Amino acid sequence: MSALAPTLQAFFTDRLVRQLQASPQTVAAYRDSLKLLVDFAARDVHKQPCQLDIADLDAGVVARFLDHLEHARGNSVRTRNARLAAIHSLFHYAALRHPEQAEVIQRVLAIPPKRFDRALISFLIRPEVDALLASPDRSTWTGRRDHALLLLAVQTGLRASELVGLRCGDVHLGNGPHVSCHGKGRKDRITPLTVGTVAVLRTWLRERGVAPSEPLFPSRDGGRLSRDALEDRIAKYVGVAAQVCPTLRSKRISAHTLRHTAAMQLLRAGVDTSVIALWLGHEQIDTTQIYLHADLSIKERALALTKPPSTKPGRFRPSDSLLDFLEAL
Repeated sequence: MSALAPTLQAFFTDRLVRQLQASPQTVAAYRDSLKLLVDFAARDVHKQPCQLDIADLDAGVVARFLDHLEHARGNSVRTRNARLAAIHSLFHYAALRHPEQAEVIQRVLAIPPKRFDRALISFLIRPEVDALLASPDRSTWTGRRDHALLLLAVQTGLRASELVGLRCGDVHLGNGPHVSCHGKGRKDRITPLTVGTVAVLRTWLRERGVAPSEPLFPSRDGGRLSRDALEDRIAKYVGVAAQVCPTLRSKRISAHTLRHTAAMQLLRAGVDTSVIALWLGHEQIDTTQIYLHADLSIKERALALTKPPSTKPGRFRPSDSLLDFLEAL
């Protein structure tokens, strides 16, 4: 039997960290997924986690674990598939170290990701954006911070992790004002800023008055604002804004919704999708096509360019049999 513990430890230290140089976010995501799997398998086969063998994590156990994620933990299909991807990565590595377990490993690798429906993206229209940006109380320090944060999110489309990770030195307000960030996939990119955003950020940086290495949007204790805190702030201001803009009540709004909003603003301004992909930091331009599907106005303009068929309105009625007979003579 092949012990799981040394293989799992080597997977993180040798494969992820040394060979692949995976980001801390990737390591944390894989850690959480495999920790859940090990805990479930230990209870399923009645062993201590350190006593598990690779054979104990057979396809049946993994399949029950995936069902547990969806039905007991309430995870979405996307989350279920992300956990499965981490498991597959571990078992690909285990196949190299333990060829004697090839049969067990191949059965686990054969478990497919589950297909899921792709809903249209949610985004804010201009009145909703204006109501949201007007929600923070700018007479307070927290309100001024949150107003600058929301404005930057809507205008640039930065990811939540990119927003909370910004430092004061990442904002450049001289010639060609822009914000630079180290984004997903270890890619650095810069995003230009509008005149209005520059004015707000200049005032905020003057108030901050700290070193370039300090967080741009700090928490009350001066550290980085967490992602959960960011989502909590957005939810708070959506509730306030919904009082003057009722359409917000029917939408689920998160930091990613603000990212979608920035993309839709660019699309409706006539910006090509390849440029939007660069703007958002998408790895592939195909990812940006979701915004084309969500924009009804583009489809309406396309419909206006077509020529409607020359058909008369009304229901079809069959002709009279006598008239048909006479017509056929």
